[in-house]
Amino acid sequence: MLIALSVFSACEKDDPVIPNEEEVITTFTYALLPQAGGDPVVLSFRDIDGDGGKAPVVEAGTLKANTTYVGEIILLNELETPAGNITEEVKAEGVEHQFFFNTTLTDVSIAYADKDDNGKPVGLTTGLTTQNIGSGKLTIILRHQPDKTAKGVVIGDIANAGGETDIEVTFDLNVQ
Repeated sequence: MLIALSVFSACEKDDPVIPNEEEVITTFTYALLPQAGGDPVVLSFRDIDGDGGKAPVVEAGTLKANTTYVGEIILLNELETPAGNITEEVKAEGVEHQFFFNTTLTDVSIAYADKDDNGKPVGLTTGLTTQNIGSGKLTIILRHQPDKTAKGVVIGDIANAGGETDIEVTFDLNVQ
């Protein structure tokens, strides 16, 4: 009986340890600075109460035609005080994350400007180039644990990426 009791107590578990719990992202900002100088364009998504509750506030922007921008993504968890900087965690865990960019505007292209420790894209920093005037949508998806070796993933094709979506945001995009 003593042996059974010691085996039973050895099998008892404390609170489970979650090795890499998903982060809460309440604020997503994509700041675009024209390479040749000028005013930045900021696309933002803010869902300050997290999933459910009030609807998120999404702010679009207007880009200039025939312009190249340097883009920077900033992710925050504003449910914490002070706000948690999720951007730094994504950067530190770059091999486990990748942003994917999909636009309905054929005259807008986005290129990765940063890489993880294995030389694969992350997408916290990008180059965005516009050509002609138009309007459409820009969807940005952050995938956790995508297969970066799958066909097309390193050039931003999400079709074979797999993994889990951490956040997906769609912005109205105007080019004038």
